[in-house]
Amino acid sequence: MILLTIDEQNFIRAKILKVSTDKVSTDKVSTDKENNFLIEKIKIQEEQIRDLKEQRRNGKEQLDIKDSQIAQMQNLLDQQQRLALQDKKLLDEYKSEINDLKALKMPTQDTKEEQANSQPQEELETLKEQMEALNDKIKGQEQLNNQVSKKWYQFWK
Repeated sequence: MILLTIDEQNFIRAKILKVSTDKVSTDKVSTDKENNFLIEKIKIQEEQIRDLKEQRRNGKEQLDIKDSQIAQMQNLLDQQQRLALQDKKLLDEYKSEINDLKALKMPTQDTKEEQANSQPQEELETLKEQMEALNDKIKGQEQLNNQVSKKWYQFWK
């Protein structure tokens, strides 16, 4: 493939359009053939230039599309990383809360003894008596509920 510069193309066009009246008819025939050949060559090159421009335009469009896709992918990756970090923080918080709850539920043997020794014996006895009284009240309420339901049941028989 031979490419001509714009100056060369203009020169050839000028030569083709300019027909010399001084030349002999035989020269004119050969010149016409050369001119036709050069005209065809220029047309072919112009078509190739148009094709190359179109290919370049298509390439630019594809690059723009790829750039937008890359930007979207980077955005999604950033979102995914932020979500993963949030999940990790939540898991760490949950783990610390669970550890705190375990520590509260199962006090060590030393703390149990310290608590027992720190409370006076009288307070323990009063608390036990209060618990027994509350248990008695609960049992009484349950018995009343059972009696009421039996009476209601028997009423329908």
